Amino acid sequence: MTFCDVAIIGGGPAGMTAAIECARAGLSTILLDEQHAPGGQIYRAVEHASSHQLSILGKDYEEGLELVREFRACGAAYVAGATVWNVNPELRIIYSKDGASTELATGALVVASGAIERPTPMPGWTLPGVMTAGACQIMLKGPGLLDDGVTFVGSGPLLWLVAAQMITAGTKPRAIVETVPRSRYVAALRKLRLNSPTVSYLKKGAALMLAVKRAGIPIYPGATRIAVVGEKRAEAVTFYSSGHLHRIETALVALHQGVVPNQQISRLLRCDHVWNENQRCFVPRFDQFGETSVPNVFVAGDGGGIGGARAAALQGRIVGKRIAQKLGRAPSHDIDRLLSKLRAELSIRPFLEALYAPSVDITAPADETIICRCEETTAGQIRAVVDLGATGLNQVKSYLRNGMGPCQGRVCGLAATEIIAERRGETPSAVDYYRIRPPLKPLALRELAALGKAETKP
Repeated sequence: MTFCDVAIIGGGPAGMTAAIECARAGLSTILLDEQHAPGGQIYRAVEHASSHQLSILGKDYEEGLELVREFRACGAAYVAGATVWNVNPELRIIYSKDGASTELATGALVVASGAIERPTPMPGWTLPGVMTAGACQIMLKGPGLLDDGVTFVGSGPLLWLVAAQMITAGTKPRAIVETVPRSRYVAALRKLRLNSPTVSYLKKGAALMLAVKRAGIPIYPGATRIAVVGEKRAEAVTFYSSGHLHRIETALVALHQGVVPNQQISRLLRCDHVWNENQRCFVPRFDQFGETSVPNVFVAGDGGGIGGARAAALQGRIVGKRIAQKLGRAPSHDIDRLLSKLRAELSIRPFLEALYAPSVDITAPADETIICRCEETTAGQIRAVVDLGATGLNQVKSYLRNGMGPCQGRVCGLAATEIIAERRGETPSAVDYYRIRPPLKPLALRELAALGKAETKP
């Protein structure tokens, strides 16, 4: 079994910068990445992006190219196409690659698993032709294939970013159906704290919205009672906006209600988690240096709470330097400087979280709405078993098999937590989350059989 000083899971900005700092400090470092090139979702395929793609995706995306180059040159071992399917508190990691499973032991673990888009349960969301805004952006970053006529539904900065990128690419969206009520702007403004990073983000956001409006894309504010309708696939979106019922004929619908931490690995490790009321999700509990309740397990980036790419890169450097410091390899003054920059970078978050809080239709869906796509169970079924005595997600799982499908609760977990909490009159913290067990991803038996036949050297 291979041993390394530091193992990092995830090749986004947080994982790359953590690896850079650890490798620079002389620590044997391995980064395990499920993708086939570094960059994560935010900088996906940036090394291979054409000049045309870079012009479409913008300067923020292009910033990732310099970071990837810095990572490539740092000396850390990089294992691409590695699917981590088990980790234990003794810091032994098992991952599969090329049909074989390999075991790795480490002295310190950095979980930089990033974020996933918040599931958006609503009538019709399981129909063919319904995707997420993030999936649209992946297509722009990859093959560049995206049809005209996508209707965006939801809220959040990514929705406006992808719509503007599509306009630049010459594939205009059909409409934006935004769920943010007008009253929320006033409440959000009270949380705004102006500084250089905040002003920069506000300017970027205003520019994106202006680009969409100048392109003549219809925008429907404060939408409620949204449904995707169709027999065998998406045919239209219906909703109420400004007191009127609307129907938009569309074959492609892109949903988005922000992003949430991917907590599967930190849950598997039994790290303490807390409910973040502002972000309406669970986050692992950690100190200012990223260390969790499990000794020598660190989180960095959006997996510990949503902050964006630049904040994630700063968090990765802080974690990397902290690990090196604990091993006597780095001074502490650098960390203080980075912590100060991180606080400034995150100062926009209270405003964004207040403005783009998930829609009530999403957190309290109608009874007939499917919540668990894998097992096709509805919000009404969840409420019914709560009435029968189920007290939390794991009890509901026993009744209905929620969370037992291929996604292992990634899609239904938060939505089911909110439904149970509302039904029981409790907080989401009291309801808690699924107990996560290995394997974290679907696994072929041949990979189990091949365990130990492949080794990776740092």
